[in-house]
Amino acid sequence: MRAWRWTLNRWAWLRACASTRNGAGAGENGAGEYSAGENGAGSVLAIGLVAGVMSLLGLVLPLSLAIAARHTVTAAADAGALAAADTAIGIHAGFPCERAAQVVEANGASLAGCTVDGLVVTVEAAGTVIGLTVSARATAGPAR
Repeated sequence: MRAWRWTLNRWAWLRACASTRNGAGAGENGAGEYSAGENGAGSVLAIGLVAGVMSLLGLVLPLSLAIAARHTVTAAADAGALAAADTAIGIHAGFPCERAAQVVEANGASLAGCTVDGLVVTVEAAGTVIGLTVSARATAGPAR
């Protein structure tokens, strides 16, 4: 008997909820209607959230591209300095700055400067991303 009463109460509750949503029952103001001021509030919130995320991406994406380019240019300068130092020491034949230019360009940057001081070579590499110039300097040579 108890289970039967619970089922009847449950169905009565569901009908009351459905009739309230359809406007047949007593609502917040006794008229059985939702407040008209909240219609579309979820859509406005969703549009606001999407606009906020897009704005944040618009700010973060160029910064992350510049950071990635900085890492690329730094790696190119390091590799160029090591190759130039190997050439200065005599491990490879040729001129240190020419070897540095080859290695830097192979790594996706351009050689901005190269100085040889005995067996120590300093290489400066540069690259451009979204209109910004990114540069890095690396020095390599034997331990002193």
